[in-house]
Amino acid sequence: MSLSSDLHKRRTAAVARGVGSMITSYVDHAGGGTLTDVDGREWIDLAAGIAVTNVGNAAPRVVEAVRRQAERFTHTCFMIAPYESYVAVCEQLNSLTPGAFEKRSALFNSGAEAVENAVKIARHATGRQAVVVFDHAYHGRTNLTMALTAKSMPYKHGFGPFAGEIYRVPMSYPFRDGLTGPDAAALAINMIEKQVGADQVAAVLIEPIQGEGGFVVPAPGFLSSLSAWAKAAGALFVADEIQTGFCRTGDWFASTFEGVEPDLITTAKGIAGGLPLAAVTGRASMMDAVHVGGLGGTYGGNPVACAAALASIETMRELDLCAAARRIESVMLPRLRAMAADHPFIGDVRGRGAMLAMEIVVPGSAAPGALTAERVHGRGAPLGATPDPARTAAIQKAAHEAGLLLLTCGTHSNVIRFLPPLVMDDTTLKQALTLLKSALG
Repeated sequence: MSLSSDLHKRRTAAVARGVGSMITSYVDHAGGGTLTDVDGREWIDLAAGIAVTNVGNAAPRVVEAVRRQAERFTHTCFMIAPYESYVAVCEQLNSLTPGAFEKRSALFNSGAEAVENAVKIARHATGRQAVVVFDHAYHGRTNLTMALTAKSMPYKHGFGPFAGEIYRVPMSYPFRDGLTGPDAAALAINMIEKQVGADQVAAVLIEPIQGEGGFVVPAPGFLSSLSAWAKAAGALFVADEIQTGFCRTGDWFASTFEGVEPDLITTAKGIAGGLPLAAVTGRASMMDAVHVGGLGGTYGGNPVACAAALASIETMRELDLCAAARRIESVMLPRLRAMAADHPFIGDVRGRGAMLAMEIVVPGSAAPGALTAERVHGRGAPLGATPDPARTAAIQKAAHEAGLLLLTCGTHSNVIRFLPPLVMDDTTLKQALTLLKSALG
């Protein structure tokens, strides 16, 4: 019997069934874009712990910083006895995030917790309650963030009732709506104004590129139009950069590509090299609107996680991981487009930097009256083509059997997403693409 099989039996007897895992192998060590399980099998990693290990699974600076901090102290609670590393992380965030205005930051444990606190801050600062979110959005698994999230299964099913004053409007989804960014924004804004009321909106909350919802890249002009509307309406424009942040899309933050300067920005995942840390950063006037004691948490900004974050940011700068993400795109995107040209079931290839995806559809299918548009492979692919989650799952399974770790996503579970660690070398990346090509059949 393999060690992984033995561990899986132990896991079945000890771990709640609701906690899923994608594979049944158990990791022994990882780094350089690969994972090795306890039986010695190697996997090429195109998941990066869901966009967490941007600097790698055991980046030398991070490992050393964690060791040094753990030897000094592991916890005091910043709300009780503060320490310098929390302040230093906030300084870095205030400097790195978009916008030249004065900022403040607060640290938390997870992306969902950061989003919850961003909503708290927006409601307190504006005196309003309504929060606008988008189709296909994902913002977390707590009660409030489940309400903000679009997809039911597995995230929301059976867990209600959910928090109120959440309003959902259409997302710009070029593959499926065929609209320009400004036109898609006008559709969303009209719905907000008619069904919510501009003067009721505390926050417009959006992922600059949607993550779990399908790596949906909005058409140019969508984000900037929404940001301008929010400013005019007195609402806060809140960018959820939890999956897109920290060099993932070829810049420090994805908001930068449209010149958008969010009032608040939430971060987590890639911030600390795999340790749990999250943040809300925003305009000083908004962040400081909350009364003393209104923000915080026992473990928020843990000193070991803060040390890891500072070391991760140093690594990102030293290795120029923004450029690395752009290099990954330059290697992957042409190969993915070539695969799309050979396989009619690949309806769309999209993304930015090292956050790329292909959407799997039933070839030739279209919703009644659907438009057509030229797609990445030069064919007229139907807008509204029927999603094919079964084929998507089969491709993922074949990849896993070949030693390639892939994630799926999308409201219809028909999108394969690619999230390599930003430190992956070209040789490993090309091996991954060869395995992917074989998995497509």
